Amino acid sequence: MDFWPEFLASSWGKEFVAGGFGGVAGIVSGYPLDTVRVRQQNSTQKGSAFTILRHVAATEGPLSLYRGMAAPLASVTFQNAMVFQIYAVLSRAFDRNVPASDPPSYKGVALGGFGTGAIQSLMLTPVELVKIRLQLQRRSIPDNNNQITSYRGPTDVARSIFKQEGWKGIYRGLTITVLRDAPAHGLYFWTYEYVREKLHPGCRKNGQESFRTMLIAGGLAGVASWISCYPVDVIKTRLQAQSQSTPSRYSGIVDCFRRSVKQEGYSVLWRGLGTAVARAFVVNGAIFTAYETALRFFFSNNNNNNNHANIETENTF
Repeated sequence: MDFWPEFLASSWGKEFVAGGFGGVAGIVSGYPLDTVRVRQQNSTQKGSAFTILRHVAATEGPLSLYRGMAAPLASVTFQNAMVFQIYAVLSRAFDRNVPASDPPSYKGVALGGFGTGAIQSLMLTPVELVKIRLQLQRRSIPDNNNQITSYRGPTDVARSIFKQEGWKGIYRGLTITVLRDAPAHGLYFWTYEYVREKLHPGCRKNGQESFRTMLIAGGLAGVASWISCYPVDVIKTRLQAQSQSTPSRYSGIVDCFRRSVKQEGYSVLWRGLGTAVARAFVVNGAIFTAYETALRFFFSNNNNNNNHANIETENTF
């Protein structure tokens, strides 16, 4: 019964829960655009985001834009909380010359973000695999008996993949996810810290930036990281869309890149970028705003409780 009060009383607990709030805010705010992005990337036909959005809503219903959201939503609290925790540790570890009272250096921020992206890929790969399979479920998926396989939800997808392909199938796309997330997260955290400091000088040390600064810095960080890794993300989506119950189009990362470019031109590597950039600004603005706001609330509430306890202590003497 005393676990949560003690957990939230620690700095680690506050940052963990705040990261969870940020993750939930990001998923809910940007999921429909994420569905559109995935369909653009995996399609061999060209079409604007608005055309795809209108077609999906008309033929499959508006709720289909949220298909597969349960998988990332169920894991995002833990995943996002761990990302911020890992980043906080690594950004200090890579540059020990900076005093603990000062914010991490930009070098530490970039290297910490790089390491965080690589580590979080272990958690993210299975989640994104399940999400992508559900987002693309509008396509008929014939199994070995030439019947149509319709997934009922994230658990059904995961069970089906594990039954047919084992752990190798669950972690399909791990290498390409690491190649995407490690450099992208380095740029992501560096951009956020740099922009927030430029918009509100001194805020990295005093933590007093405005909501406007949080939204803009978080949004631009998301945009920068997605632009830097987008071609890799297109390849990742196409590889993870494959399964043993469908004819494999690609044998690996290099083969997927070569065949995609040969058949559809280099523009295929940027297909859906506009959707991803719009989503990235909304999602990452929401993530950092929710994260920083939650941290302020927890630390402010803790300070108020401490002051109240001190007053009561003084009144007893």
